[in-house]
Amino acid sequence: MVRNGDITLSDAQRILRRFWWITALSTMVCAGVGLAAALLLPKRFTSQTIILVEQPAVPIDYVKPIITEDLNRRLASMQQQILSRTRLQPVIEKFDLYSKDRQKLSMDELVAKLRTAVKVSPMESMPGTESRQLPGFFVDVEFGSPKLAQQICSEITSMFLEQNTREREQQAVQTTAFLSQQLEDAKTKLDQQDGRLAQFKRQYLGSLPEEEQTNLSLLTGMNSQLEANSQALSRAEQDRAFNETLLSQQELNAKATQTGQTTEANEVELDALEKQLAVFLARYTPKHPDVVKLEVQIEELKKRQSESPKHDAANDARGAGRATPQTQQLHAKIRQDEINIADLTKRQSQIQEQIHQLQARVQASPVVEQQLKELTRSYQAALDFYNDLLKKRQNSAMATDLEQHQESERFKVLDPPNFPDNPSFPNKILFTGGGFAAGLAIGLGVLYLIAFNDKSLHTETDVEKCLKLPVLALIPVLELGPESDSSPTGQAVVDMGLGRSS
Repeated sequence: MVRNGDITLSDAQRILRRFWWITALSTMVCAGVGLAAALLLPKRFTSQTIILVEQPAVPIDYVKPIITEDLNRRLASMQQQILSRTRLQPVIEKFDLYSKDRQKLSMDELVAKLRTAVKVSPMESMPGTESRQLPGFFVDVEFGSPKLAQQICSEITSMFLEQNTREREQQAVQTTAFLSQQLEDAKTKLDQQDGRLAQFKRQYLGSLPEEEQTNLSLLTGMNSQLEANSQALSRAEQDRAFNETLLSQQELNAKATQTGQTTEANEVELDALEKQLAVFLARYTPKHPDVVKLEVQIEELKKRQSESPKHDAANDARGAGRATPQTQQLHAKIRQDEINIADLTKRQSQIQEQIHQLQARVQASPVVEQQLKELTRSYQAALDFYNDLLKKRQNSAMATDLEQHQESERFKVLDPPNFPDNPSFPNKILFTGGGFAAGLAIGLGVLYLIAFNDKSLHTETDVEKCLKLPVLALIPVLELGPESDSSPTGQAVVDMGLGRSS
């Protein structure tokens, strides 16, 4: 007797010895059903191919690939496109698939059936490798005919190869065209920035930062020229004053000659020259040209005084009416001094104007430098952007050439679609084994139900649990002879509490 669902080992052995045929029968029946199903169900054949992903022939250090999208995502995208209606409907029409079902099913339903027959699964990387790149993938096509399964698998494989090549080449061409357009726009902006920078430099020529040191050097030189010109102007004015003084003395000498006072005039002239010499010596060195010239004139005047020629009155009267050579020479010197003074004055004005311009340039240099930095920064940014686009366009052009020559990453068929000799569905071993396991499980379940519903008493423990009274004695089974009346045989249990046997 089983109580509360507790089945002991002895109960299980008793039930199994008595009802073993139930488990055997259910096992054999289910295994037979599984084998019959494997033999009777429509057979389906699977054709498989392996597609490897070949790396680019040129290392990526030389030509960077344009397409950097994860291959798993690209493969999923290609799978959706290839298994779409627009791609599978021509396959159905080409191989005349589902000819019996076309009258009952729509084209969408036929495409859905073919889509379920195609399976794309990625290939796992080799254990221990660090690369996460997908090495390849499998294409499986399951169909009722082995020949059609092989043909459909070949068609799907060709679609993957063509789709990958077309997408990579199209994306490379579009990328190159886009970069070329961007490069033209960047070239236009760079030319505009270059024109602005050139116009600014022309406008502020001489005040640019790189010319500041030159301007300072020029300013120093102009100040030196101004100082030298001022000294030369001062000397020219002194020479003019000196020549005017000599001319006055000559005129006085001429008048003195007419009045008989030549000696006194010479003394006056000598005294003036000596005073002028004293002034020059206080300002210049004894070897200065003006000092040497003045000393020569003093010596000549002293010489004339020492000779003291006597002229008669007739000669003096004739000489008083015309200018002497010395007087003409002094007039010429004075005119030359005036010309020099005018030139030096003009030159001084020019130098001062140039100094004012240089000072204005030096003062404006910080402002010009700030504006130039802004223009230069914009120009440099445009130049860097243009150079970066130029490098990318060149790399894209090389990558496009690789794609067109199929030297980049591409799909390669490792194993062509095979011709399946044995059906992949139904699997006889799998169906038979499954039926055997199902029959065994059903038989054991039936035995469990039999044990669970068994209410008979078989052991001393069953009696104690059922009657809740202790057992005093057991009466063995009595074997009776054949001639005796048939009577019930069994085992008597004496109950102390009731005083009766059963």
